[in-house]
Amino acid sequence: MSLTVPAFAKINLGLRVLGKRADGYHEIETLLQTISLHDTLSFTLLDDPHIVLSCNNRRLAGVDNLVHRAAAALQSYAANKGVHITVHKRIPTEAGLGGGSSDAAVALTALCRLWEIDLPAHELRTLAISLGADVPFFFFGGAAQASGTGGDLKPVNDLPQLLLVVVKPNASISTTEAYASLNLDSLTSANSKTILSSSQPNAISANLNPDALKNDFEAVAFRLAPEIERARAALLEAGADHAQLTGSGSAVFGIFDNRAAQERAIQAIELEAGWRAFPCTTVGRSHYRGAMGPLGLRLPVSPANAGA
Repeated sequence: MSLTVPAFAKINLGLRVLGKRADGYHEIETLLQTISLHDTLSFTLLDDPHIVLSCNNRRLAGVDNLVHRAAAALQSYAANKGVHITVHKRIPTEAGLGGGSSDAAVALTALCRLWEIDLPAHELRTLAISLGADVPFFFFGGAAQASGTGGDLKPVNDLPQLLLVVVKPNASISTTEAYASLNLDSLTSANSKTILSSSQPNAISANLNPDALKNDFEAVAFRLAPEIERARAALLEAGADHAQLTGSGSAVFGIFDNRAAQERAIQAIELEAGWRAFPCTTVGRSHYRGAMGPLGLRLPVSPANAGA
């Protein structure tokens, strides 16, 4: 039996770092949004209990890959079952786009189906969190507010579809390095404007607050890798209504009014040596579930259904 499904990337429509906790982690507030840029994962059952991982990026084909770790964690619930997983990477790594977390969430969901594992939602979420704070978000997609260390999720009504260009410049910043480089001047004050116009996630949440679409990691990223700031500037020069860093970097995204402007921006940015540009759109929750095909019926409707 085989199964092939997409694993969508995400952007952060604003990211606030509120401070460092006693346990060493940082308290954040962000709005996560899935986008159409995606990897593709294929799963084929094996007759022996081996986990085989292939990837078009050979550097990512080892046992440390989150997909392999997800499969290994689930295998204890599926005695003597194995799988061959093929990952076709399109989402850039070390970019703040959540590619590894999305791949892991898809692997967990797909293997629960293929290995016929009926894991309670709270156990599946605990397993997902052990792999990464963003992983549970990709069980349902769409838009969600994330707080705490990133794992406390609240559903948000689908926002209007946005036309985007995501740019991965020729620079990389690890999440660990980005957090280690934060200083007090980089942190958001507690009384700053919220990312959504309403503090109630289920209220009129489609009205994004432009003044709050800021990412506290930008100052850090621009200092560590000035090329990232140049990529953001290039998006604005190419006609983006707004452009900013996603996650802790190094990718940036621009929001465009129409497809003609989006296409012109792609043409301009592709002239930059070593940069990768991806035209895409935001992906709402119902579209996200539908794109998952047979897995869509097994996905939670909201974080609450995933045990958040």
